[in-house]
Amino acid sequence: MSKAHPPVLKNFMDKKLSLKCNDGRHVQGILRGFDPFMNLVIHERVEMAKSGQQNNIGMVAIQTNGIIMLEALEQV
Repeated sequence: MSKAHPPVLKNFMDKKLSLKCNDGRHVQGILRGFDPFMNLVIHERVEMAKSGQQNNIGMVAIQTNGIIMLEALEQV
């Protein structure tokens, strides 16, 4: 039986990411840290509202179970 490998997020450090959350939010920000459970620390987080409005949130932590999709907006 093989061991599961943790995600290779170190390549995404200090890169701008786009995240889709399971509550329908779409956010962008810079990855500043993560843990073995893939909980993320996002800096300069901007929430994109469906109305087109952008809300600057700042630095936040996002739990793994809240993330549906993660996309790099800069070359990794």
